[in-house]
Amino acid sequence: MKSVLIVGLGRFGRHLARQFYLRDNEVMVIDIDEQIVNDALSYVTNAQIGNATNEAFISSLGVRNFDICIVAIGNDFQSSLEATALLKDMGAKFVVSRACRDVQAKFLLRNGADEVVYAEKEMAERMAAKYGTDNIFDYVELSDDYSIYEIATPPSWYGKSILQKAVRTKYHVSILATKEHGQINPLPKPEHIFTPTETLIIMSHNDDMRKLVK
Repeated sequence: MKSVLIVGLGRFGRHLARQFYLRDNEVMVIDIDEQIVNDALSYVTNAQIGNATNEAFISSLGVRNFDICIVAIGNDFQSSLEATALLKDMGAKFVVSRACRDVQAKFLLRNGADEVVYAEKEMAERMAAKYGTDNIFDYVELSDDYSIYEIATPPSWYGKSILQKAVRTKYHVSILATKEHGQINPLPKPEHIFTPTETLIIMSHNDDMRKLVK
């Protein structure tokens, strides 16, 4: 269980708060809108009405005690930037800030954010990877270069084993699991035989995956 402070209760902030709370974390939220704060009381541990750019208010929250502080403000970049800097100045352990554009991400990182989430860009990339080819069913980005993909088993692999296809050395991918009829088989053995009815959960460099599914 972690203690989480979420600044800003727009749609993004509300979804975050619910998801953290459902995972049994202690969640405190703040927003300047009293009605929005009151509406959030059913799915958070604590809530406060206040301005995240006010130094005295932020100081009163004891931000050092939170495992993670998330600045979820999306429609007022100046406030997001100020809140990020204040949280870090007050000793926040780890600050994650939301950006809506690349230039915002750069400024947030320079002003104290330990990490920046670019929700719209990340979702666009995931949708392009998922729906841009018939052979990719899901996608999780790990870094700029590496991702985890769920893909259809290539037809040329049917009836062959992982060892026979020399998957890692020839294709430079790691098979984390196979999936068939909703059931996950983690870390399949080298003698596993590929079938048309299963999908593969693979970690790879993005360039290698593009070669595999083209």
